[in-house]
Amino acid sequence: MKKIILGTVLISLFALCGCSLKYVETPNVDDVVPEFVFENTTMTSYQKNKKKTVVNAEILEQYKNSTESYAKGLEFTTFDDKGKVSSEGQCDYLFADTKKETYQLFDNITLKNYSDNINFYADALKYDGKTEQLTSGKSDTVKIEKDNTVIHGSGFSASGVSKTYRFTGAVSGEIEEETKEEK
Repeated sequence: MKKIILGTVLISLFALCGCSLKYVETPNVDDVVPEFVFENTTMTSYQKNKKKTVVNAEILEQYKNSTESYAKGLEFTTFDDKGKVSSEGQCDYLFADTKKETYQLFDNITLKNYSDNINFYADALKYDGKTEQLTSGKSDTVKIEKDNTVIHGSGFSASGVSKTYRFTGAVSGEIEEETKEEK
């Protein structure tokens, strides 16, 4: 009797915990394998027959049925309506979702905005193109240089609309004042 009960318990246990192989469902390779891989590439985008952006990348991957791209060793330049360079930047890695207009930059980030004369340096930043918000993680440090001011802080956010930035964490910095010599 004990053997029958033990056997029934074991069979029930295997039936409940056993794995089932679904041979009909195969993983979608398009989701994990890039459709295009570009190496040492330069891509230029135009709007109304005017150059808007030039992107150089060591590696750029694009996926089928997706608006996501990944890049390694990225450098970019943007241009204003007159064809003048408005900003430049670089990062070691980039994740971009062009449909959502979100861009995540990682490692050795440098962003230079010439029209506002401001530079940003960080290891992790996220840009939302719809809201024109540039943000860091709560504990990530960002360095800002503008004119004679250098600021280091964490919990960074900047608005491209209002042209303001703020830190929610610790902040330190330096302001170098020019002195006029008396004659």
